Amino acid sequence: MKWIRERDALIAQTLAFVQSVSGRKDDFRQPDTVAVAPVLAAEIVSVQAVTVTIKPPHAEPPQQTAPPAQPLLASPSRNGDFRSEMQARIANFRKHQERFEREREEYCAATLIKLRAAIRDPEPRPPALK
Repeated sequence: MKWIRERDALIAQTLAFVQSVSGRKDDFRQPDTVAVAPVLAAEIVSVQAVTVTIKPPHAEPPQQTAPPAQPLLASPSRNGDFRSEMQARIANFRKHQERFEREREEYCAATLIKLRAAIRDPEPRPPALK
């Protein structure tokens, strides 16, 4: 059962990761009957964040004469397109569901007709074997 070994290896890797992140060493017993794949782990020693700002060599101070431009919102025509697309999809879905409903009703009616005909006109029984 290969999947059991893979599952146990994944559990062992997950626990080793959790222990390395939290710094705790829980008492975790490995299953005796299943060979667990070795766990590869890397320890992160330190992380350093660096912020760099680059200025152009001949930059003039910015002149603010006009307020910053507002981000463009979706135009009403795009909203209308989205709305009409959704309405078309909903109408298509309703037509599809109505077609399924009609087919189910037709199938049910045809099956009942066959059943009633079989009850009304039973076929002769084959002769009994003795």
